[in-house]
Amino acid sequence: MKNLEFRDTRGSRSLATIAATPFDFTRSLFAINHLPSSASADNKMKIDRLQKITSLWKKVGSGSVNSRILIAMIVVGFGTILAKLLAVIKELFVANIFGTASELDAFLIALTIPSFLLNIIAGSFNSALIPTYIKVREKEGAKSAQKLFAGASLWSIGLLVLTTAIMLASVPLYLPLLTNGFSAEKLALTYRLLWAISPMLILTGIGSIWGAVLNAGEKFALVALVPMITPIVTVILLFGFQSWGVFNLVTGMVGGQLIEMTIVGIVLKQQGFSLRPQWHGFNTDLNEVAREYAPAIVGSFLMCSTSLVDQSMAAMLPAGSVAALSYGNRLVTLPIIIASTALSTAVMPYFSKMVASNDWSGIRNSFRHYLLLIFAASVPLTILIILGSEPIVQTLLQRGSFNANDTQIVAQIQSCFALQIPFYIGCMLIVRLISAMRTNQILIVGSAFNLAINIGLNYFFMQWLGVAGIALSTSFVYMFSFFFLLFFVLRNLKSISTAQSDPIPTDRQLPVNKEIE
Repeated sequence: MKNLEFRDTRGSRSLATIAATPFDFTRSLFAINHLPSSASADNKMKIDRLQKITSLWKKVGSGSVNSRILIAMIVVGFGTILAKLLAVIKELFVANIFGTASELDAFLIALTIPSFLLNIIAGSFNSALIPTYIKVREKEGAKSAQKLFAGASLWSIGLLVLTTAIMLASVPLYLPLLTNGFSAEKLALTYRLLWAISPMLILTGIGSIWGAVLNAGEKFALVALVPMITPIVTVILLFGFQSWGVFNLVTGMVGGQLIEMTIVGIVLKQQGFSLRPQWHGFNTDLNEVAREYAPAIVGSFLMCSTSLVDQSMAAMLPAGSVAALSYGNRLVTLPIIIASTALSTAVMPYFSKMVASNDWSGIRNSFRHYLLLIFAASVPLTILIILGSEPIVQTLLQRGSFNANDTQIVAQIQSCFALQIPFYIGCMLIVRLISAMRTNQILIVGSAFNLAINIGLNYFFMQWLGVAGIALSTSFVYMFSFFFLLFFVLRNLKSISTAQSDPIPTDRQLPVNKEIE
């Protein structure tokens, strides 16, 4: 978070600190307007310009919901771009040092397990917590919201610790199944890497939940920028401790996540939150979170299983296939993550607020607006990536241990992965609306279909395209998921419109969560 600080002419006292976030930018203007008369003319001119900028920023930020979402998207998108550019630089160093070596295969499989569990535990928890948290904050006040946050924190930390323990205790059961094509030596390396990387599950999970609460308060900038730390730490280790080999990647990831979690926690505490977990029992609000968390975690488990299936099926192919699949996916992931992170992070608080206030016309307007924007922006980008796939891979990766044959394979994988871009981003918008409407049950059905389709198409396309067939299968899965979830959301919004136009007395209206079922 960038701070602009103004001092008097003696430099002895801070007069104002303005947080450079969309909705905190105008805070402390009183101090600026009351600078001592001895301030220089130059400083007054600078302050006058700043006041004009902040006035404009405040006017735009307090406009329509769509304009506020757009500003939040810009802030999150800019921070995400910086973070992902650093991540790409890190990947370039990794490609130069390791290429598609077997030890990188081992690291990626080891990383798959905690990443898989992290998406299920923390990602699902955020989807269940934030809509209820915003509803409680809007209707019952900050004190009740803090109470919910404290109880949910204790619950989530306990769940993360328990999940990590189960993950490590059951390694001998699942790891041989995921590394079917690995040699005994490669399997042993994967085992050691998994143990070393396991703290990431707890650190990233806690940081993710804290960051989601900051976003719920419309403090988007810090949460978007803080992921820059992990790739920076990793690159430093790759240069400074070359003898550590692939364990540099593990150390950089765990150390970076610890620093990121600490920074987010400090800022959250500065916002007035108590970070101490406290249990107040299963009250009405926490029960609501639990009811939404159960279907969300099942749906997330099934959906994230597609990535786990992809990695394990790639391990059955020739050596280097897992690494090649990862390279091809990560290059496509850059625009996907930037767009989907900016969009889904920005819309979640506003969708939740509109649901809490029964503003269904506003929801329909914002949903239609941003769905059209997604396809208008992402379809041309998809075409460009497919047409320029091989030159992109050659320019970015072909050096050191990464040869021309690797370029051809990864370029083909990248082209197949690129087909998912519009549908993946569209799915993120739909899923955020589903979570805000507290109808996560549909995610179970959709994710079950996705997993079954993914396994079947993997086997079919692998016979035709090899490892690139797995990427093509993933794109088809997201196409199906988009249309399935879109049908569900449109049907529910239509039923709500019908119910609102029905002349039923106000005191007989159903609650929001019943009305949309």
